[in-house]
This record gives sequence, C-alpha cells and structure tokens, in this order.
Amino acid sequence: MVDNLLFPPILNLMVENDERLSDLLKAVSDSTRRSLLTQLCQQGPTRVTDLAALYDMSLNAISKHIKVLEKAELVSRTTIGRTHFIEANLRDMSIFENWLKELKSIWEIRLEKLNELMETGEN
Repeated sequence: MVDNLLFPPILNLMVENDERLSDLLKAVSDSTRRSLLTQLCQQGPTRVTDLAALYDMSLNAISKHIKVLEKAELVSRTTIGRTHFIEANLRDMSIFENWLKELKSIWEIRLEKLNELMETGEN
C-alpha cells in the first residue's frame, strides 16, 4: 500500500534547520508582511514612511510588521540620521525552497508507487 512506504531517511533529512524554517514561515504567514516583502523586492531599499504610505494602517502597525520580518532576518534596516531604510534579505529563503523540493520529491515517489500498484493490480 502507498501509505506504508518507508520514508524515515527522507523525513529525517527533510528539515535540517526546523527552527529556522519555522521562523521564516511564521514571518510570512501574514499577508501584510508578505506584501511588504514583495514591495521591498520590487523597489529595493525603502524608507519606512514610504512603505507605510502604501497601506491603510498606522506607521506604528507597519513598524511592528517590519520588526517581525527583521527578527526573522528577512529584512534589514539601515538608519541614516532619522530616516530608516528597510531592505529585503532573502538569503535564507533557500531553506524554504529546499523543504518544498523535498516535499515534492516525497509525493513524486508516492505517485510513482501508486502508478506501479495500479498497473500491476497489487494491493
């Protein structure tokens, strides 16, 4: 049966850095934070006040979202005088990409096994 395939080696390697992946997923779980990250990727380093102008929320609320992204190291802040510039930092997104690739490979293996079972008629 397909569900009885043994995947421990794959599952053990699937998330090398589980805590880091969790941090990334939590940070991008909010649609405003995903939108902020998208804006920063498109525009490059941007002043916090310019980012806040794009949203129907207070500067304080935008700052809180940015702090979550900073904590997850998805953005970095540069301060020049009283002006704060935020820049996207996607260096660790490969952790997320690798996890998705590994999930995809697990499903490909399962689908191949299902196809074999359907062709042979075995249970």
